[in-house]
Amino acid sequence: MTSPGRTDSSRTGSGRTWTSAFGRACGVLLDAIVHRLALARVNPNVLTFMGLVVNIIAAFLFGYANGDNQARLFRYAGLVIIGSGFFDLVDGAVARASNRVTRFGGFFDSVVDRYSDASQFLGLLVFYARGDRFFYVVLAAIVMISAIMVSYSRARAESLIGSCRVGFMERPERLVLVIIGALFNRMAPVLWIIAVLSTITVIHRIRYTWTRTELVDRAAANAGQAA
Repeated sequence: MTSPGRTDSSRTGSGRTWTSAFGRACGVLLDAIVHRLALARVNPNVLTFMGLVVNIIAAFLFGYANGDNQARLFRYAGLVIIGSGFFDLVDGAVARASNRVTRFGGFFDSVVDRYSDASQFLGLLVFYARGDRFFYVVLAAIVMISAIMVSYSRARAESLIGSCRVGFMERPERLVLVIIGALFNRMAPVLWIIAVLSTITVIHRIRYTWTRTELVDRAAANAGQAA
């Protein structure tokens, strides 16, 4: 407890925390970048595609690594993936700021995100294949498939029931885990976590969609009988 006359060192004079002040400063900087990009008439789809390019660079770093340089190249790959997050942050914001939000833009962003995810795991698959680690080649392939299925199951479910946001292992969680695994050179346990939680997420979405569609089908059947 702080004594009278003393202030918490983590707070500014206005009572706001330094972390919130840092967050606001980052928000102001991001808004300025978005404003400049919008004024420059940068196509949001180009920013989306640049995110894919950056992720492919990370995939090359994963794939090129070997026993001697693994920790260093994985660390570089993790930093590159962090950098790719910039494009994820600004592409939609630029589209809104420049009044260029389109149905195709949302579709293109979703498709490119899937390629970005797959490229990272493909790089890891190549790394394990070059190191003759067959088990982890299979694990990386399973993670790649399950990551795509998490997104596909949601998209397919939402075409039937409107919303399917259940499950934990979404793209942001996967990216955080991959970044942690790359920076700290602990990718093997990260792949296990992603594989298990992604599979659980897909199963959860299948069950959720089944229960929702059952309700809709039952209601439609009852309405037909009443008619």
